[in-house]
Amino acid sequence: MAVASFVQEMRSMGERLLLKLQRLPQAEPVEIVAFSVILLFTATVLLLLLPACCCCCCPERRGRKVQVRPMTPP
Repeated sequence: MAVASFVQEMRSMGERLLLKLQRLPQAEPVEIVAFSVILLFTATVLLLLLPACCCCCCPERRGRKVQVRPMTPP
């Protein structure tokens, strides 16, 4: 049941976003700037999640740990 409500919520958010995009050409300049900032922030977060997930989830990258040893004085 939770999956169905999640899908419904995602669909309604998509419809609201589409409606907002359709009304954007007639919007106030403040609304356009605010929408652009929110869109830019969302895109940045998603773009930064991609390399973070790749670095954390790849098993060949996780195994390469180098131990640092203290240098002995000469």
